[in-house]
This record gives sequence, structure tokens and C-alpha cells, in this order.
Amino acid sequence: MGLREQWAETLMGLLVLILAAGFLVYSLSVGGVGRKPGGYDVTARFGQVGSLAPGAAVSVAGVKVGTVSEIRLDPKTYLAVARLSLDPDVKLPSDSTAKITSDGLLGGVHVAIAPGGAADDIKPGGEIDNTQGAVDLFGLIGSVMRPQGGAAPTAAPATNPAATAPDSY
Repeated sequence: MGLREQWAETLMGLLVLILAAGFLVYSLSVGGVGRKPGGYDVTARFGQVGSLAPGAAVSVAGVKVGTVSEIRLDPKTYLAVARLSLDPDVKLPSDSTAKITSDGLLGGVHVAIAPGGAADDIKPGGEIDNTQGAVDLFGLIGSVMRPQGGAAPTAAPATNPAATAPDSY
């Protein structure tokens, strides 16, 4: 292999690394992984988080206002505690509701916040008290298709007197 081919391979490798770095910077800026300076964290406790994961969007009225930064289990209450990193420009009333919703039938999940009407705002480090966990859609469909538990309905006895009366011959 000649010197010219080695330089061509080196330049091509360098170009690939520069493009990869460019894609990384672009995806981090568009994806919103980085926090805005001055942002604040609040927590929310859910009975079921489903497939919610750190990095998922937090939205108000469909507009992204933050991300889920951490999910952990509270060993005392066995509730999932989600830490939400919110935009510093968004001030949420203290009686707001956080709900885990699906992006679609097979899509990911995110946290949707419905603002309340309280005069005071949630303070940084505060907690959203009103929450609704994720719904297991496939489990719900399965339970409708094949109900379990309870007695199965039995056929009612015939109430037609002609059908139950002895033959009169």
C-alpha cells in the first residue's frame, strides 16, 4: 500500500469522525438532553410508570417544557418517583396534574402536565401531588377479550311452558 493510499484512508477516517461528532452535537441540541440554565426540578410519584424512561419529554398542552431526568423506586411506598427537569420560563400552579401518556399505540410515553388553577406555583424541588400512572393498554385489551374472575354466566332455564310441560297424550 502506497503513501498516497494511507493518506486517503486517514483523511476519510477523519471525515467520518467529524461527521459523527457533528451528528452528536446536532442530536443533543435538537433532542433537548441538555438543561436550560436556571431550570428547576420537581418530582412526581406514580403507581405505574410503564415504559417511561429518563430522557422522555415533559409537556404542557403538547409543548415540550422539560425532560424526565431520573426514575427510581421509593422503597417505603413502592411508588415510582420521577424527577422532572423543567424549563425555567414555565411556572406551574401547585395543583397541577402529571399524567403518563402514550405517544400512540406503539409509540413511546411521556409526561403530560395539566396546569391547575392555584395562585401559588410549584417551587423548585417541590412535588406534583396529583398524578395518574401509565395504563397498560395491552393488558386492558387482553382483559376485555378474555375476562377472568367471577362466575361465568350460565344458560337460563327455558321459561316456555310448552317446552317444559309433559306431553298430554
